[in-house]
Amino acid sequence: MNKPDKHIELLANCAQLFMKYGIKSLTMDDIANHLGISKKTLYLYVSDKKDLVKQVVELEIEHEECMLDEIVNKEGNAIEELLRINQKVSEKLQNIQPSVMYDLQKYYPEAWKIFEEHKCSHIPSIVEANIEKGKEEGFYRDNVNAKIISKLYVLMVDNMFNSDIFPPFENSYKQLHLEIARYHIRGIASRKGIDYLKEILSQTQQDF
Repeated sequence: MNKPDKHIELLANCAQLFMKYGIKSLTMDDIANHLGISKKTLYLYVSDKKDLVKQVVELEIEHEECMLDEIVNKEGNAIEELLRINQKVSEKLQNIQPSVMYDLQKYYPEAWKIFEEHKCSHIPSIVEANIEKGKEEGFYRDNVNAKIISKLYVLMVDNMFNSDIFPPFENSYKQLHLEIARYHIRGIASRKGIDYLKEILSQTQQDF
């Protein structure tokens, strides 16, 4: 995102507000007050609230893609890579107000479309590459179809934000993501992979 540092800082602060309070409940006056700036100053960076939400989503997606690419480029096997990704995603989801995705989908379709495109392109490619890597290492089953499973994974993540299936505030996004991650990794892991998973998690006293 080729924007001045002050612009990026403003968008990052707005993202934190949305995560904490939701999107629809905050007016531009509220946002300006929380940021300690005038509404006139806020409008130097955005044209209206829809534009603000769109820019925030674009910034968050850019950060997430950089985070995922950084993890993938680190040394380590496929299971270590997947655990690192799950840890980072869980940390992020822990701070998201359940109404955020509902607000985004219902009231900000342009921003939602950008999120959907990211979810349907970058995430499947990361998952597919991880599966192929794990198969080569023997940690995942040989008969796993990486292309199909990567799309099924995205469908599960997509439904995590479906308020008809998971009503807001009934489960946290972090809890839902943990169950999806467990389901995913245990579904594709070979016996060697399961044994390695148990070994590495026993060292950190985690339950997966």
